[in-house]
Amino acid sequence: MVLQQVDIGSEFYEQAEEILAERIAARKKELEEKLLILCHHYQQEAVYRFADMTGDSLKLAKHAASCNDKPYIVFCGVHFMAESADILTGDDQAVILPDLRAGCPMADMATLDDVSWAWKELEEASGAGRIIPVTYINSSAAIKAFVGEQGGSVCTSSNAERVLTWALERGEKVFFFPDEHLGRNSAIALGIKPEEIILWKRDEHLGGNSAEAIKQAKVILWDGYCTVHMQFAAAHVREWRAKDPEVRIIVHPECRHEVVAGSDQYGSTQNIIKAVSGSPPGSKWAVGTEINLVNRLARLNPDKEIHSLSPFQCLCSTMYRIKPKYLLWVLDNLVQGEVKNQITVDPETAKLAKIALDRMLEI
Repeated sequence: MVLQQVDIGSEFYEQAEEILAERIAARKKELEEKLLILCHHYQQEAVYRFADMTGDSLKLAKHAASCNDKPYIVFCGVHFMAESADILTGDDQAVILPDLRAGCPMADMATLDDVSWAWKELEEASGAGRIIPVTYINSSAAIKAFVGEQGGSVCTSSNAERVLTWALERGEKVFFFPDEHLGRNSAIALGIKPEEIILWKRDEHLGGNSAEAIKQAKVILWDGYCTVHMQFAAAHVREWRAKDPEVRIIVHPECRHEVVAGSDQYGSTQNIIKAVSGSPPGSKWAVGTEINLVNRLARLNPDKEIHSLSPFQCLCSTMYRIKPKYLLWVLDNLVQGEVKNQITVDPETAKLAKIALDRMLEI
């Protein structure tokens, strides 16, 4: 989702990085009793250093909800993350996204209109069997609300297999969106046969499938993907195997199945951090996830060899929009009593989305 970001002015654009850092630190101290700064693992170091809490999107949103004494929550992440925080926090708390252009291409691949239309087609083609929708947390509040209303659940990259299991216990089919690859990797890990997994292609009648294929399917995958994790390829895995037989390969489940299948381990950002950080000194790793996290792991674990699985800089360009100048801009305005870039989810959408989030937490 691309939102309109106002021009913050030359005062911020022309400021040297060290001056920006000094001013952010000073503003943070002034707002200390009222402010909570959250940073996702993929955030650049110049912003990450100011975090009060770091983590994945759900961990940060839950932490925001637990800090009900903080009226200002600055979320250094992307739009859907700030929406989740707004859903889980109180009405007297303002969730702020420093740059409104920080969206998520994957989340934008599943709009409410497109998913609603596909849902109708899928219900008609599948017969009387119940379909359970599951949405990855990397989705808009509107999609989460749709899932909540239709009896489904949110999932994360660390619990997708558990949520899929829950859904298949309650229905004959699961409609999983927006990430095709997390859905496929999770379904295959549960032993679901490849012929029982189909892809629903956007803008095609029946998602490009026959009515018979839909009836036989257990898991229907939306054709969305993460632009960062699509940059990792099976060829990269083969190249590392040939280059260094001792290297361990760990990747995120948003990667293609052939990349996940060729790795030694796969898991969420938190599981990647745990595996690499907890490995013995001298361990060698090729990591298939966003470059800021890979570089941070290398810096914090100097006793290990840690590299990106890809020879290219796999950067989350929308996350990178959260720069120090935008962080300073929102903090300057807060000191003056003005809330800029507040992310709000309307009450009805928030109510239904929270149902889907709560279902996940109960599973």
